[in-house]
Amino acid sequence: MSAAPDDPVYRNPVLDADWSDPDVIRVGDDFYLTASSFGRVPGLPLLHSRDLVNWTLVGHALHRLEPESEFAVPRHDWGVWAPSLRRHDGRFWIFWGDPDQGIFQVNAPEIRGPWTRPHLVKAGKGLIDPCPLWDDESGEAYLVHAWAKSRSGVKNRLTGHRMHPHGTELLDEGKVIVDGDRIPGWFTLEGPKLYKHDGWFWILAPAGGVETGWQGAFRSRAFFGPYEEKVVLEQKDTDVNGPHQGGWVRTPSGEDWFLHFQQRGAYGRVVHLQPMEWDPDGWPVIGDDGAPVTEHRRPDLPPQRPAAPATDDDFPGGRPGRQWQWTANPRDGWATHHSADGLRLTCVRTPDAHDLRALPNVLTQRLPGTPCTVEVDLRLDDGEPGARAGLAVLGDAYSWIGLERGTDGAVRLVHRFAETAA
Repeated sequence: MSAAPDDPVYRNPVLDADWSDPDVIRVGDDFYLTASSFGRVPGLPLLHSRDLVNWTLVGHALHRLEPESEFAVPRHDWGVWAPSLRRHDGRFWIFWGDPDQGIFQVNAPEIRGPWTRPHLVKAGKGLIDPCPLWDDESGEAYLVHAWAKSRSGVKNRLTGHRMHPHGTELLDEGKVIVDGDRIPGWFTLEGPKLYKHDGWFWILAPAGGVETGWQGAFRSRAFFGPYEEKVVLEQKDTDVNGPHQGGWVRTPSGEDWFLHFQQRGAYGRVVHLQPMEWDPDGWPVIGDDGAPVTEHRRPDLPPQRPAAPATDDDFPGGRPGRQWQWTANPRDGWATHHSADGLRLTCVRTPDAHDLRALPNVLTQRLPGTPCTVEVDLRLDDGEPGARAGLAVLGDAYSWIGLERGTDGAVRLVHRFAETAA
């Protein structure tokens, strides 16, 4: 939720939409954030802010998913999982795990690109949530990642590697550096973010699952451990369920802040901003003594005009705005460029017209948080019986309303739900 520049308080969530698994960095006076995009294209969204409260979408780092043939149709649980964003050697770097292929990275000289094509750093099933670290003191580079049990049969552990400083390959077979099964009460340890601070290697990682989990912190004097752990953020008596998985960032004045998600059912994973301090023993304290805040004093940063990622669109020249993504790699001809405003979509013949979840030619954006009203002006030009176009809420199940041409040639307003099997 954006805040007025003269309001000394911000209110959570600061991003009230599904910006899942956020990570954040600061470069000078600018903050940048990326998030999971799974099988949607373009992927790896890039958001910008100067006050950590008001954010705008400035682009994407991944313009097509690879291999392209695999993502010619929707792969809703594939693709980009939990990316990490870093700045090193004059370039921006994003590492992510594709649970079916392995760990990838892309990099660019500027946040708006041009970004390299995806480079496979480590192949394998179930390798997720990677995060690199370039240690300026030693010149060494490292990478930590988690595991997806659905692909590998393994979960609740973090594996560490030495990495080539060029970020192109790993230099060893890896070692389990944190085993969640050895920590009483911990399960589904994942989403690690790796830092070096005050002579310690730090891993900030969530556990406990997206609905009810917590944020953990691990520290060690050596990258490969042993690590000690502490819970640093949990729901407690608040209504913010499962506050965890995000990134730590420090402002120019030395304030520390933590951005994380909260699972909100069909609305996805909205992003909260938490204050962060350090206790006398050197551990981070996030939120209000480890509980998430609903509102708080704004960061000590220059005030900014209210801003949020765009949701409205007049489609100038027939081009969708940055907020739109296809459900698979797009093909030529799905949308027609023209000189006026308005989106012109082509009706595509398909045997899967009964199930929107199977269609690649569905143009989507993240569902805005509540309250939300959606309006669209729509005209169906295709004269073929069965042609249809409309507006949908699409997820594991879906519902849509729109226009459909009948066998008698008439156009009717229809409302449809996903079949019962959904």
